[in-house]
Amino acid sequence: MTRRVVEQTVQRYGPINILHNNVGIGGSGNVVDSDEEFWDEVLRVNVKSMMLMSKHVIPVMAANGGGAIVNISSVSSIRPRGLTPYSVSKGAVNALTMAMAVDHAAQGIRVNCILPGPVYTPMVATSGMTAEQRAVRANASPLGTEGTGWDIGWAAVFLASPEARWVTGQLLCVDGGMTLVGPSRGVGAEPRR
Repeated sequence: MTRRVVEQTVQRYGPINILHNNVGIGGSGNVVDSDEEFWDEVLRVNVKSMMLMSKHVIPVMAANGGGAIVNISSVSSIRPRGLTPYSVSKGAVNALTMAMAVDHAAQGIRVNCILPGPVYTPMVATSGMTAEQRAVRANASPLGTEGTGWDIGWAAVFLASPEARWVTGQLLCVDGGMTLVGPSRGVGAEPRR
């Protein structure tokens, strides 16, 4: 299916210069609690889908002189707490990013990754998070504010732009500085789907 998506995109819009791999489902618990089918689903959605899109887009980019790939991971990949299936899948996204950056640099393809902190998104909005829980998340960052999807989006725009021409294989935390300070219990918890 991903091959067909890429082929139809090229037919309709022309060459692909940018791929933004922004997909993910949550997964809480630890390895003992994890259901094997759900574990596989989290890895399939969060990692395999990025690999498959990249597999079919990279040859198109390479044939046209290069491009930029931006993958979306999570700070949970480097500061896990209670979200083991999700954290493991996003850790794999980090490794995939660095491996692809090395593998495809000679083709003029840059690959970078954004690790969002606890931002307020539609997925969080539908999780039943209270105003008090949102305040705890905001206060977990040195900036004392809650991030939004726009904060992540502007980082992606930069990484996909020519201004980032010498940036590849990087894991960029966009988290208001949260990863610089001690962890707070419950901060950054993502709902299980």
